[in-house]
Amino acid sequence: MDEESVECVTSDEEEQVEESVGENNVIENSSHNNHRKLLQFGSSKKVLNRPVSGVHELLECPVCTDSMYPPIHQCRNGHTLCSTCKTRVHNRCPTCRQELGDIRCLALEKVAESLELPCKHYVFGCPEIFPYYSKLKHEMTCNFRPYNCPYAGSECAVTGDIPYLVAHLRDHHKVDMHSGQTFNHRYVKSNPREVENATWMLTVFHCYGQYFCLHFEAFQLGMAPVYMAFLRFMGDEIEARNYTYSLEVGGNGRKLIWEGTPRSIRDSHRKVRDSHDGLIIQRNMALFFSGGDRKELKLRVTGQIRKEQPSADGGISIPNL
Repeated sequence: MDEESVECVTSDEEEQVEESVGENNVIENSSHNNHRKLLQFGSSKKVLNRPVSGVHELLECPVCTDSMYPPIHQCRNGHTLCSTCKTRVHNRCPTCRQELGDIRCLALEKVAESLELPCKHYVFGCPEIFPYYSKLKHEMTCNFRPYNCPYAGSECAVTGDIPYLVAHLRDHHKVDMHSGQTFNHRYVKSNPREVENATWMLTVFHCYGQYFCLHFEAFQLGMAPVYMAFLRFMGDEIEARNYTYSLEVGGNGRKLIWEGTPRSIRDSHRKVRDSHDGLIIQRNMALFFSGGDRKELKLRVTGQIRKEQPSADGGISIPNL
């Protein structure tokens, strides 16, 4: 959708967020450099090194630098590598170029059983230490693991913690940043019959000390386009349950209202959209709301984000307005 045909206004005329977000907590993470994590604090830089001993280094694959898990292979000269990389090097030792064969380093596999290592996401705050063979399973679901970029308009591969992603959305994707828990958006499209399967708009809201992504887009559903708005929480699913939101669209004396809980950005944009977990407006209804000659789409979507708080008797949550 053309930029000049989209207007976003906060209902209480709050100013656009100009605070510096994420500049004091930027973490660069590379799968090929697992030993060094770089944190940037203003203009200074600090390098954090994972605790490494001689045994830990022995368990590092020389090809991909990841930790090795059984089966660990070795050549006749004792050089080791992981099973994944064994196929990548065409059965040739990357160190001495000897043929690898099917020799397993059982001694190194046994040594690994006695090790305890910190989670690789410790630089993001995870304090846990695990037996070597349990660490990998934990890291796949660790609450401190980095998030994927929530921008849906392109295949963005950037990952990071929330402050880093907020700064990334603002500086790289040029996403509008607003403060406040209420919003008032107007979407205008000259030809509503032409629709691409792409996001129209993403706006980030900052309220209650958290960040939320408001998506509005058009996509094909069956033979006709539909318009959908939904909210995602920039954090984990458990924390997202502390909030609710409502969306409303209407015109000509009619209106649609959606109320729900924001989905975590752990769930991909496509997963949320394809589950229809949000305010969905059929094209005919959207044109009815737009009024006029039904040849131009004019939708105004308003909404509010609320924080749930436990009641005095405990257990039941009430919205914090």
